[in-house]
Amino acid sequence: MHRSEITIDLGALRRNVRRLREVLGESELWAVVKADGYGHGALDVARAALGEGAEALCVATVAEALELRAAFPQARILVMGPTTGHEISAARDARLELAVVDGQIPEGVPVHLKLDTGMGRWGLGELPEPSDGVVGLMTHLATADSDLGFAREQVARFEEAAERYSHLTRHVANSAAALRLPEARFDAARCGIALYGLSPFGVDPAEDGLEPVLRWESRLAQVKRLAAGESTGYGRRFMARGDTWIGIVPVGYADGFRRDMTGTDVIVDGERRRVVGTVSMDALSVKLPEKMPVGTPVTLIGDGLHAEVHASVAGTINYEIVSGIDSRPIRARRTVIGA
Repeated sequence: MHRSEITIDLGALRRNVRRLREVLGESELWAVVKADGYGHGALDVARAALGEGAEALCVATVAEALELRAAFPQARILVMGPTTGHEISAARDARLELAVVDGQIPEGVPVHLKLDTGMGRWGLGELPEPSDGVVGLMTHLATADSDLGFAREQVARFEEAAERYSHLTRHVANSAAALRLPEARFDAARCGIALYGLSPFGVDPAEDGLEPVLRWESRLAQVKRLAAGESTGYGRRFMARGDTWIGIVPVGYADGFRRDMTGTDVIVDGERRRVVGTVSMDALSVKLPEKMPVGTPVTLIGDGLHAEVHASVAGTINYEIVSGIDSRPIRARRTVIGA
């Protein structure tokens, strides 16, 4: 029996695509499906997004793109990360498009020149005169989710540099900018996190009309009573002050329920309950109000308990929570609905 079950709702993803296309107006939606679709399954997500009108797919590596190309022979696929000579040859054969970040423009493959306007990461310091192989111009916003002032400065730098090249596809906006920064939308927007119904701002996704796509469930595998002074988990980080019922859930940090998520909530039989003690590699402990049956359902993400809640407790972002969930068959059962 699987220790947990992950459910991917492609119907919700399609509705998120429609929401983003509505926001973007005349600008194209390019679906970012890197890192196995942020842990949601790149092939399933790509199929649903393309079917709902996304005009292109974006990934980080040539290897990711080649997997998609085998499934989607006609799709437009952009590799956004740096590439080596061998990868460029494979990209050419697979009809991929590449982001150029170092001034070396490969021949025989469509490229997008990436201007570094303030991210301080991949990108060109200056925009060279585009050659025949250049089909797009792009940049990457550093603070669209947190500092719109700086994001607007980046947009202005890009706009000035790209002004002469309006015949090329210009793309700047990520999910946050697509939702909140109209001047960043240009010809296309590369949207990732919002596709999956996760807030780029760390708030309830419903505030931007988004629906979470991923649900994660498990069960109580053991229930025990702790007497006053007894503890659960490594390091005795939780000790009972009096008789206390504890439920053990067979999910831990090897499954993606991070060690620093102690103190977050999960849902046990429809009610939120606190995770206590140290999260182990393969188990976590939940404080219960009373003795409950083994097998009682536990929702780790879903039923209104968003990844953003866990991210807040762990001091991270929802991207890291969902992309860190291990959905391999040896750890979890994965179910896709709305296909």
